[in-house]
Amino acid sequence: QVGVETSSLIAMLGAAGLALGLALQGSLSNFAGGILILIFKPFKVGDFISAQGSEGTVKQITVFNTKLVTFGNQEVIIPNGNLSNDKITNYSSEGVRRENLVIGISYSSSIQKAKDLILELCAADENIMTEEGKEAMVVVSELADSSVNLSVRYWTTTETFWPTKFKMIENIKASFDREGIEIPFPHRVMVAQK
Repeated sequence: QVGVETSSLIAMLGAAGLALGLALQGSLSNFAGGILILIFKPFKVGDFISAQGSEGTVKQITVFNTKLVTFGNQEVIIPNGNLSNDKITNYSSEGVRRENLVIGISYSSSIQKAKDLILELCAADENIMTEEGKEAMVVVSELADSSVNLSVRYWTTTETFWPTKFKMIENIKASFDREGIEIPFPHRVMVAQK
């Protein structure tokens, strides 16, 4: 006998174990999440992902956290416990991506002419895929308050996705300016009462 009641000793050890368990809960969750990520590989270093409200390129995967680099070159560190329990969108996993640009034209502009111009631009861009099932298309997606909205849908590789998108937006604007197709801005009518 040590001179301490056994029940008191057990109670103290139980309380210490509970305190330790609560203190390590986050770390153990992150460790378990890291193991799951390393085993199931929902993404790898170099993939562009969206998770936990952040988007970026995966820079490093450790057992406890994952580091992303955003477009603005900020490093985001996400605990793996949170990451493994939430939705992850991996934009790099398939190798190809579909864009859906929404371009508004005025109600007085020719829908068919606008569609034809956009399809010509798509056909001229070597980064836009043309194989069956991945052809570019332009559809009227909405009759909005100030514009007829056209959805421009095309497929491109993940590597050329952003440069192609930026080039298409610029080329569509230049083509519409040349051909007299108006891209409207929202109009507001103000009523003043006496």
